[in-house]
Amino acid sequence: MLNPKHLPRIFGSLTAIALEAALCVAAAQAPTPNPAPTVTSPQFKPSAEQIGDSLMARQHYQAAIDAYKTAPRTSSESWNKMGVAYQLMLNVDDAARCYQNALKLDPKNSVAENNMGSIFMAKKQFGKAEKAYRKALKLDPKSALFHKNLGTALLSERKYKQGWESYQNALKLDPAIFDHSTSVRVENPASIQDRGAMNFYMAKSCVKAGMTSRAVDYLRLALNEGFTTPKKILADAELASLKTVPEFQQLMASQGVYLTQGAPIAPAAPAVPQ
Repeated sequence: MLNPKHLPRIFGSLTAIALEAALCVAAAQAPTPNPAPTVTSPQFKPSAEQIGDSLMARQHYQAAIDAYKTAPRTSSESWNKMGVAYQLMLNVDDAARCYQNALKLDPKNSVAENNMGSIFMAKKQFGKAEKAYRKALKLDPKSALFHKNLGTALLSERKYKQGWESYQNALKLDPAIFDHSTSVRVENPASIQDRGAMNFYMAKSCVKAGMTSRAVDYLRLALNEGFTTPKKILADAELASLKTVPEFQQLMASQGVYLTQGAPIAPAAPAVPQ
């Protein structure tokens, strides 16, 4: 799903403060005894799309939608942004309609195609989401976000190997791709088992990116959801580097497995009364 923290990347560098300053009426000047002819520079007038962008940055989504509706109807970007606003208001049907209009105007709009994938994910139509993300990647194969989203869709379809490969492709393009969200949960799981799988492979992705604390958080979720076991985790070569991490050792200890210099030892047997 979309995250409000990512909006600056969607809408560019225009800030709300700058736009508000542009909207202000110029201050009146005090008269002078002998006024000289002056040349007035044309005042900047923001477009409807720019006004919508400013409102989006302040999370005024309905007002942003109203602004985008006054933008030229031939703008694929405006339709896409309106869709984002609807989706952030959890109105996925109107969001989908906007994304479809954006794609009709510009079939090569990879962002709108990716956003259609997120609609299918929200509706748990994971096969359609996979197709949408693959279309987006054909248009922009260098997008780490698209690879990550495809990986999540594949894991939701229980295509674990392919999903893990997509996550690795995302990491190659952006080693910090999994650190862009403060939440450790993956959106739109089909079931507890699928959620466990997603968390497990997210943990492996985080290990590869060097984010050990986040990896331990994902493994804890995968364990709680019954997808994996301490034995399987310890046997996974891609997770071996965690064995010396204190947080990981504590996680294993909570499961009854105690590590000494990275090697598991069985808990001591209870003493037999003499």
